Amino acid sequence: MKTHLRESMLALLAFGLLTTGCGTGKKKSAENSITFDSISVEKTYHLLENPDNPNCDLEIKFVYPHSYSDKEVLKRLQKQFVSSYFGESYEELSPEEAVRKYTEDYLASYKELESDYKSELEKADETPVGSWFSYYEMSADEIVYNQNGIISYTVSFENYTGGAHGAHSYNNHVLNLKTGAPITEEEIFVDNYQDSLAQILVDQIARQNNVTDAKELENIGFFSVDEISPNGNFLVDDTGITYSFNEYEIAAYVVGVTNVHLPFKDIRYLLRDDSPISQLLTAD
Repeated sequence: MKTHLRESMLALLAFGLLTTGCGTGKKKSAENSITFDSISVEKTYHLLENPDNPNCDLEIKFVYPHSYSDKEVLKRLQKQFVSSYFGESYEELSPEEAVRKYTEDYLASYKELESDYKSELEKADETPVGSWFSYYEMSADEIVYNQNGIISYTVSFENYTGGAHGAHSYNNHVLNLKTGAPITEEEIFVDNYQDSLAQILVDQIARQNNVTDAKELENIGFFSVDEISPNGNFLVDDTGITYSFNEYEIAAYVVGVTNVHLPFKDIRYLLRDDSPISQLLTAD
């Protein structure tokens, strides 16, 4: 269950060699003139503070913009990174404060299980209480592209709170370094792009799964292909745009996350000439 996130964490570790590690030291990017820093957290708490009881594990590997010449843009960038990683309720906090507050909130929420756990213990007598009280949460963000005034990054998340299996998600973000604001589909694509882009996505997913008729995807775990559409969950680099569809979004859990890379040459007719990523098209 943890394979994809572990891979992301390994990528993040490799990236850390180019930026910073464990909240120390910084190095300026060779492309965009911005510096990143990182904060790592590993926390374990056992119910009723007894090491023999079930526990929760929390792992955070948070990379965020640390310094930039335009201080107002830096504030907006940090706000976007905090919000996309921890949620909107934390976005007004500094990166350090957000990590600390989120950690406190996660542990406090887990401790709320202690009364239920006591009740289960009283009922169980000598029988061990089930593992459904063992929780974990692992998250990391990875800078995928940091050139030409654009920052693309992914926030990967995995957790388990009881049940048959854990949950995984990959949320992509593209920021305009000139403004500190997210770059949206509407800024990139021409008007009424949705239907054409949806068909391109479906055709590419079919090719990735070695089926000649897209409808055949429905036989291998995908839901109705007619309902697959651009979801705003994309990355940009100098080769094209990559969309991610998370578990249960367009397919059953067993299919996992579906990533769809669209080279610029395949979608050029749908792209605006004056968009925040237009400078990438000249290199394609």
